[in-house]
Amino acid sequence: MADQNPPPPFVVTSPFPAPFVPHNPNPTPNSCLNLNPNFHLQVPFQGKRKRTGVRRRAAAPPPSVSLPPHPSSLPAPPLSSSSSSTPLTDPSVPHHPDPDISEEIIVINKEATTEALTALTAGFPADSLTEEEIEAGVVSSIGGIEQVNYIIIRNHILSRWRENVSNWLSKEVFIPMIPLHYERLLNSAYNFMVSHGYINFGVAPAIKEKIPAEPTKVNVIIVGAGLAGLAAARQLMSFGFKVVVLEGRKRCGGRVYTKRMEGPNKFAAADLGGSVLTGTLGNPLGIIAKQLGSTLHKVRDKCPLYRTDGKPVDPDLDTKVENAFNKLLDKASQLRQCMGEVSMDVSLGAALETFRQVYGDAVTEEEMNMFNWHLANLEYANAGLLSKLSLAFWDQDDPYDMGGDHCFLPGGNGRLVQALAENVPIIYEKTVHTIRYGGDGVQVISGSHVYEGDMALCTVPLGVLKNGSIKFVPELPQRKLDGIKRLGFGLLNKVAMLFPHVFWNTEIDTFGHLSDDPSRRGEFFLFYSYATVAGGPLLIALVAGEAAHKFETMPPTDAVTLVLQILRGIFEPQGIEVPDPLQSVCTRWGTDSFSLGSYSNVAVGASGDDYDIMAESVGDGRLFFAGEATTRRYPATMHGAFISGLREAANMAHHANARALQIKVERSSSKNTQTCAALLADLFRDPDLEFGSFSVIFGWKTSDLKSPAILRVSLGGPRKKNTNEVSRADQQHSNKLLFQQLQSHYNQQQQLHVYTLLTRQQALELREVRGGDDMRLYHLTEKLGVKLIGRRGLGPSADSVIASIKAERGTR
Repeated sequence: MADQNPPPPFVVTSPFPAPFVPHNPNPTPNSCLNLNPNFHLQVPFQGKRKRTGVRRRAAAPPPSVSLPPHPSSLPAPPLSSSSSSTPLTDPSVPHHPDPDISEEIIVINKEATTEALTALTAGFPADSLTEEEIEAGVVSSIGGIEQVNYIIIRNHILSRWRENVSNWLSKEVFIPMIPLHYERLLNSAYNFMVSHGYINFGVAPAIKEKIPAEPTKVNVIIVGAGLAGLAAARQLMSFGFKVVVLEGRKRCGGRVYTKRMEGPNKFAAADLGGSVLTGTLGNPLGIIAKQLGSTLHKVRDKCPLYRTDGKPVDPDLDTKVENAFNKLLDKASQLRQCMGEVSMDVSLGAALETFRQVYGDAVTEEEMNMFNWHLANLEYANAGLLSKLSLAFWDQDDPYDMGGDHCFLPGGNGRLVQALAENVPIIYEKTVHTIRYGGDGVQVISGSHVYEGDMALCTVPLGVLKNGSIKFVPELPQRKLDGIKRLGFGLLNKVAMLFPHVFWNTEIDTFGHLSDDPSRRGEFFLFYSYATVAGGPLLIALVAGEAAHKFETMPPTDAVTLVLQILRGIFEPQGIEVPDPLQSVCTRWGTDSFSLGSYSNVAVGASGDDYDIMAESVGDGRLFFAGEATTRRYPATMHGAFISGLREAANMAHHANARALQIKVERSSSKNTQTCAALLADLFRDPDLEFGSFSVIFGWKTSDLKSPAILRVSLGGPRKKNTNEVSRADQQHSNKLLFQQLQSHYNQQQQLHVYTLLTRQQALELREVRGGDDMRLYHLTEKLGVKLIGRRGLGPSADSVIASIKAERGTR
């Protein structure tokens, strides 16, 4: 019998983000004419994460990289705009370079390349700083040898901890191997890694011992005991904060929920929500599992498909349709390049359907059913209807794929949740309906209870924010409300069944089933076998796309009956009897009041910038936000939620420390609705000047040479090079940076933008400088004395300029 009252359902957070497809060579160059060169969109590349929801082939190997020589053999790095190591200066840190560290590259060991690759898996670019590091002021001068040495030390610290994640890594370990004049860089790198949760986190006894017995810092209230809330709580407790977590459910974990299913002499742990650790190379949840002594089970790639009559699909036909489907995705990627920013208003589904009609060969009914299966699989990966996914940005997070195997955790992901919740003060069945925030602190109200604190962290799912279930006083800034509205929040459901015995092939972890009704293509289209990891004969059927919404109102008994019909249609012709399940559970994530859906996606009209907006704090560092829908790098994943909690713990500690020292934390984007990433990105799509990696927008409608302008420099990523600007200086500067030759998957795909405020005359002068970007950077920083900073550091003086540019363009 089906469970008529299943527990609150859960979301499978982006299971199997890596492609389910054969190696996908780089697509042919875009042949469209008259493209807008300022509109940069992701193009397809090897290992597309959401090419399919479940991986059906071995993952494509990473692109080959040229390994750099040992640092001791390299000369001092010159100015170079081919990577992010450029002569940029953080204005918040006085520039007093130590002469001792301006002449040499540090040599810690002979594994600099290996350690750089380890850092890549944790989200660090090979030869540059992250925006977090820039904002933290980890070096006095961005670029040059000091930055290279910092990166070497940072990578070494991370690699040493990864060697034994069950031990607390002390800074003193590195003192004997670091020259005395590098102590400042060691302190900077170590403190950053600890405070931002890159090392010394988790549930190992040696880590837990470091949590103070008594808090010494201010009170913090966390709303939600999911992975984001638990990660933040443990981290803040280790920092000495007094923490309380308010959870509306009777359990912790949120959209990660492992249910124990039972029958006569049988039991199994069923993950009704997040089920797969997606990419284990740098996944912090894989580190937690390792601390627990768990051996992960690699999800095997083989996934046979079965026709509507139960017969297996011909392998050659399977390959043919899959290749055709992948080609349509490639064409859709090329289309968005042709369309430019217009593609923001077009859905991925519309593009695929158009190409299918125009380019599709004559197909049989079976081939069409197989094509629809791939569409359902794509909707599963995104937890959203293809008709609502953004053609422009649906896969914007692909460059950050951590890589590595996709794995099941034996016993279910509830083991991670239980370990993270240990000794964390959680108050259950507290449904928060109001959050008040202001200069003096916060109030979080649940029923008649009012909880007061210095800061609050809201980790509720995007679906809850969209529903307006929580009232914020004062109301959230309009840009955040707009971001909540723009982002999509999709749905995925499951039917979990515990059987008396295993009747399916346990040498595979997945198998699929076709439907002859396009509107039901996602209905029980994919089965997961958990027999090898759940402790018993467990099968889970997935329901995606439009079918997932209809499933919300389907009686559980009807759902189980339909699933059994499919299974019996597959196995009984083989002479295998399919028994009735001992217990079954149907999820209802769409109607669960604490989630109202499964996980986020980039809907039509949205972009990755909206994830950044979701992550912004409000109320001058009093109210913070975390969760999978607040990370543009890892949305819709369990590890994304966890990492966002660590991120906000660092942000909250920073603001609390600044208040204790009576230092004003300037984050212009949290004060002025016009100074957010989305607005700047929009303005720079149509710059007034563009040369090399530089682009400029002018303030005020005037030709006054003293009028203000905003300059943006694009570092890393695909580089546009003017062949007329190649100079002897460019040639001399090539191949001299420590990690310049290490062209990683991350660096090839991602750009970092830095900015400055200057005059129109200075911008025009800069355009005339010859010798390429290197000479322009030299002229900018050395001749003009201009400092380049991250977007958030532009400050109030730039706010009015940005607002005036926006207003002036709006009148055109």
